[in-house]
Amino acid sequence: MDEGRGEDLPVSFDQRRHVEAGERPGAWMAIAFRVRGADRDALAAAWMQVVRRHGALNTVFDRTGFGRLVLERRPVTGAVWRRHPVPEGTRSRDALRRILDADCTPLSRPSHLLALLVPDDGEDDPRPVAVIGSDHAHVDMWSLLILARDLVSASEGMLDAEPAASFAEHSALLEQAPPAPAEITARWHRILDDGAGAMPRFPLDLGDLDELKDEVVVVRDVMDAAEFADFEERAAEHGVRPTALALSVLTALTRSMADAPLRAVFPVHSRNEPRWHDSSGWFITNSVIECIDDDPVSCASAVRDALTLGSHPLAPILAPYGGMPEAPGMFAISWLDTRRLPAVQDDLSIQYVSAVTRTDGVMIWFIVNGSGMHLRCRYPDTPQARASVGAWLDGVVLGMRAPAGAAAQSSGQPV
Repeated sequence: MDEGRGEDLPVSFDQRRHVEAGERPGAWMAIAFRVRGADRDALAAAWMQVVRRHGALNTVFDRTGFGRLVLERRPVTGAVWRRHPVPEGTRSRDALRRILDADCTPLSRPSHLLALLVPDDGEDDPRPVAVIGSDHAHVDMWSLLILARDLVSASEGMLDAEPAASFAEHSALLEQAPPAPAEITARWHRILDDGAGAMPRFPLDLGDLDELKDEVVVVRDVMDAAEFADFEERAAEHGVRPTALALSVLTALTRSMADAPLRAVFPVHSRNEPRWHDSSGWFITNSVIECIDDDPVSCASAVRDALTLGSHPLAPILAPYGGMPEAPGMFAISWLDTRRLPAVQDDLSIQYVSAVTRTDGVMIWFIVNGSGMHLRCRYPDTPQARASVGAWLDGVVLGMRAPAGAAAQSSGQPV
């Protein structure tokens, strides 16, 4: 990487929140997939083509002498492979996580890397596994798929040489956007006031959260592809998307278990123009979903409201609160239909690689793909959270499967 002082670029609201939290393990995102060749020089050359194409990968965060956070353009000029032997008795994924924890931090230069895992003799699939990892400030899940697709295309001599649209330009346009309408600002302030000045929190007991706790991650297979097709049909009968039908289940459950409406942080994407669909960056911002009525049509309206709340620059709206006011127990719900993400080759055996972190909040991902609907949940490891979140997840799976006409069964394993 060129270490000369680079051009200053705009820092998005979410980038600033992420980087200001400081250097820490687990701040990265990563994707793993199979590649056909093991020629390291050819793969390194292909990776450099990908890096040159995506402006976000040629930027670094730094601090001025006065402590001000800046984002600079720093072109990556070369790549060198480093060998990382895996000690006996250590799992490859644990060794990989340690590498990503060390090299993909908010202030790393650069904060991304390409790793290659060579399979052991006798593995069913002899193809090596490529891993693209990056600090979250430069990528989102959509970006990782684009980078994987581009690396495969570059290795096959098929990568478009035209630079992708710059995330920095997206941030600049957002900075120049007009202020949010008064009613949007008022609604944000009402939401935060309802939460005692903070973003929504999980409505059941999570125990003592005076400090971050080790995380518990649970994955549950909610329904298979055929069952999810039935779920989509049921949603269509109500005139809504599956997201709204799922939220109606969560709303009824939350009212039943906590005697409260469903209120949660609700990430929404900002790839609102076709030019951003091929770009790497953090095109996700936060909104809040509020569902008072469990009628699916009402929940569909709540989704539209959340999208509207998240479509305006948040920095000036949240400035009176010193930024996004998080509190222990913050509750977030994410819906991701991977069938709508950039298409990649079917034979890559793509998997997302998750960091191991400490947390004091509850985050739920609903993931829809070709095999059906899956639920992933992260929460703090306290006895109260294990009991309350576990019971809540049981109710979610039961309620989700019931509209699809399926038996209330699920598989859930802490990982």
